[in-house]
Amino acid sequence: MDRTDQSLIALRRILRATEIYGRKLANAAGLTAVQFRVLQIVAERGSCTATVIAHQMRVSQATVTSLVDKLVKHGVVTREKSQTDRRQTNIIVTKQGRDIILHAPDALQQRYVRKFEALEDWEQAQLVASLERVATMLDAEGIDASPVLDTGDLRSA
Repeated sequence: MDRTDQSLIALRRILRATEIYGRKLANAAGLTAVQFRVLQIVAERGSCTATVIAHQMRVSQATVTSLVDKLVKHGVVTREKSQTDRRQTNIIVTKQGRDIILHAPDALQQRYVRKFEALEDWEQAQLVASLERVATMLDAEGIDASPVLDTGDLRSA
């Protein structure tokens, strides 16, 4: 097998791993990976605004608003007006949301982060450079993407 085929197989394995995890998460929690990440951020902070989530995930506030709308419909977060600033709306995790976090499968990206951070600095730099090169080869440099492993479009999540 030549290197071109090997590289395409590796890319396909990465895509399949994210698809499989997405299905497991959807079956276990009823959420997409991106929705689950928003839920995790809210739970980690206790309470936060859409602006904070958008900044942390590196996506637009409109995207976060759409994601939070879906999480509210699932009953895993609520929106409350801030007591200190009436212009601000806080997003708060519910008991159901906390239960989902506790029982959800181990997040694929968290496994990746643990293993990536265990690499030597030079290996991390080499891997980042290689992945950025692959993104460039796929003409994907301009695509808006957050640091969430998911195969779906954030706008439809």
